[in-house]
Amino acid sequence: MEFVIISGMSGAGKTTALHVLEDIGYYCVDNIPSSLLTTLYDLCRSSSDDSMKRVAVVVDVRGNENYKQMSEQIEDFKKTHKDVKLLFFDAKTDVLIVRFKETRRKHPLAERLKDGSVTDAVELEKALLESVKRHADYHIDTTYLSSKELRERVMSLFRVGATEGLTLTFMSFGFKYGLPLEADMVLDVRCLPNPFYIPELKPLTGNDQAVRDYVLSSPDTQGLLQYALKLLDFTVPLYRKEGKSELVVGVGCTGGKHRSVTIALQFEEHFRELGYRCAISHRDINK
Repeated sequence: MEFVIISGMSGAGKTTALHVLEDIGYYCVDNIPSSLLTTLYDLCRSSSDDSMKRVAVVVDVRGNENYKQMSEQIEDFKKTHKDVKLLFFDAKTDVLIVRFKETRRKHPLAERLKDGSVTDAVELEKALLESVKRHADYHIDTTYLSSKELRERVMSLFRVGATEGLTLTFMSFGFKYGLPLEADMVLDVRCLPNPFYIPELKPLTGNDQAVRDYVLSSPDTQGLLQYALKLLDFTVPLYRKEGKSELVVGVGCTGGKHRSVTIALQFEEHFRELGYRCAISHRDINK
């Protein structure tokens, strides 16, 4: 059986993720108290209905009054059930505030504060969920993700199954838009030849063969790839041995369109050929 707990910040994308998982065949429950996790798990496990063998539930501040207890119950539940994974959603505070103001929805913690400030509510929620975040198997920061990109990221993680070992996610990004907070490792490729300064290549991306040919034709690129792949070939099996569910490797250039996309694609191709479960994400390619 697969059992996925979705938690994280209000407004960070939990509902979207739940809908994606429902679309790919998970039995989904929103806003369940952490005290009922074991009950639901046992019911689904004993059920003869195959549709209840892949389960996703949202556990967050809405259905739990005692937040310390919620964190402890999630941790204990994960320790005693090896087929349980925790997916945590986060985003920068200012982005979450804007999302609440744009949708005019009330933050679930607003009424528990004296002035009902969205800013204070977001900051409080971050503090309350910090211990839950530390136990996450998967961490998705949606600060710079569109709804489409979020759906693709969740699909890449769970369409094959959440308990089938290590997933390698190679994420290209632009340094000028900020570091991807969920990255476990980051490679800076701004030292490589930049297609941005070639007029015919500037409007293209690393998904275009002409850009990849230009970047990969450089001896500097080949040297960097050689050493970077040696490092990854050595460390990835160690992460898998330690039981890590997802390893996010960030590859950054200035704008996140040319060099980083090219190198991320090379990494993904290399490890897919080795038989690893891989996902690719180009965070800033459309900016």
